[in-house]
Amino acid sequence: MTPVEYHLHLPETITCGTVFSSPHSGRDYPASFLQESVLDSVAIRSSEDAFVDELFGAVTNFGAPLLSASAPRAYVDLNRGIDELDSAVIDGARAFKGNPRVASGLGVIPRVVSEGRALISGKISLKQAEERLRRYYTPYHAQLGDLLRTARAAFGQVLLVDCHSMPHEAVANVTGLFGRSPDIVLGDRFGSSCDNAFVEEIERFLKQEGFRVARNTPFAGAYIAQAYGRPSSGQHCLQIEIDRALYLDEKTVTKNDRFDDVRKSLSRVSAQICEMTNWPMQMAAE
Repeated sequence: MTPVEYHLHLPETITCGTVFSSPHSGRDYPASFLQESVLDSVAIRSSEDAFVDELFGAVTNFGAPLLSASAPRAYVDLNRGIDELDSAVIDGARAFKGNPRVASGLGVIPRVVSEGRALISGKISLKQAEERLRRYYTPYHAQLGDLLRTARAAFGQVLLVDCHSMPHEAVANVTGLFGRSPDIVLGDRFGSSCDNAFVEEIERFLKQEGFRVARNTPFAGAYIAQAYGRPSSGQHCLQIEIDRALYLDEKTVTKNDRFDDVRKSLSRVSAQICEMTNWPMQMAAE
């Protein structure tokens, strides 16, 4: 069976100006990639935003589309620029200097997973890297662009909610509300990717569900927020990072006993976001 390029979940009718995306929840690991990797079947999933697409799966009930990855982040990272190639893992790629993501092994074709663990021994060819991008990266971003253009044309503006999860250790030492680490980090690139009014409302929705919320620390938003967040043009992007420990056993990459409760809470938040962006439809030009 030919692997799909991405998963697109659509409501019967789009009734709001929100688009949800989950670029790191892909879990269709090519057999050849698993054979080539020096990691076991659990370790290779450690950088995956496991089941985030399921946490937000109810958004189609509220009139919003959800676009999620099929390819895993360890294979191709859809939240990077297509030119963020790492010459340390791609034979023939030009050195990409001055980019901390690439330097740390987290380019568009990753060299490592969490804790800096190498994925493979040696390198892949530039042709192999380009084939991954052609097969998964380009179609995903083409579809995301289409969804955003369609929503903005219909409603006059659009809000992209970019859904992610983060390792608990990433926020374990971040002091948030009441001196405890946050459950969720909202990233708007310090105000440059999303109107603050949207951020404040979504933060309020999350706090009503009992989540501790922080902004921009330690995650302010990466490529997708930077590339698609253009508030002055009516296109907003907010990144949501969820502490994996809330819903996941990180050691085994399996759902914990709180998964359904977290999913239901995020579904209620998603319903409020969709209601917030249930703007009047724009009249078509004569």
